[in-house]
Amino acid sequence: IIPLTDFVERFAGMKEVMVGDEMLHIESCKFHKQFVLLKFREYPVREQAMRLTGRLLTVARDEAVPLEEGEFYTFDIIGLTVYDTAGTELGTVENVLRTGSNDVYQARRPDGRELLIPALKAVVREIDIAGGRMVVDLPEETDDAH
Repeated sequence: IIPLTDFVERFAGMKEVMVGDEMLHIESCKFHKQFVLLKFREYPVREQAMRLTGRLLTVARDEAVPLEEGEFYTFDIIGLTVYDTAGTELGTVENVLRTGSNDVYQARRPDGRELLIPALKAVVREIDIAGGRMVVDLPEETDDAH
């Protein structure tokens, strides 16, 4: 498994996980380099488990790792409508890029162009998950037409 979570250690305590649309029970967990190796009760033979390749593993929201104030789940950020501080719609968040220093929110403008928003407090002024919106104050140079 290639972990997409910031909390890779969480795999060690998990008993079950959704793999695609199938609930699987975890028999063992090992960590190897950047990967997580899981053995599922339903797929005891490695060749059987290989049929799961490419599927996304998910957990129920109530099993997600609790967040600190000001932290958000990636799945809550994707889909937010982005507005500037004047209330103009800039686009919709399609992806969260992990750059190492800070995340970057990848949004699509209404005209189809890409908009990259650094996930910094100086830029992202408000995130309202319930309201489905993000308010940003972008530096002038990132707002130029490409």
